[in-house]
Amino acid sequence: MSIDQIEPDDFLRQMEEGILHEALLIDVREPYEWEYYHLEGIQLMPMNSIPAKLEELPKEKPIYVVCAHGVRSMHVSYYLMQQGFEHVVNVEGGMAALAQLRGFQYD
Repeated sequence: MSIDQIEPDDFLRQMEEGILHEALLIDVREPYEWEYYHLEGIQLMPMNSIPAKLEELPKEKPIYVVCAHGVRSMHVSYYLMQQGFEHVVNVEGGMAALAQLRGFQYD
């Protein structure tokens, strides 16, 4: 099973252009990481909370998953696909890459 991926610059561009307005954008980092840096329009949903929230997630919408560096989000993306979600996209490089593109030093 292969996971769709999106480059961080493409993700930011699509967010800014409103292309992703109907997609669900989730950040699977922990709350303390979220407080340090996050992007508006992305919903915090820590990795460990995902199994309990499966019923709340829309299967008909694309789901874009981001974390700190792209590792946890890859695991969550794979898990969601195993649970029957068909359009799941991992944001490569995670928040570190997105922050760098925005001129913020994340690490």
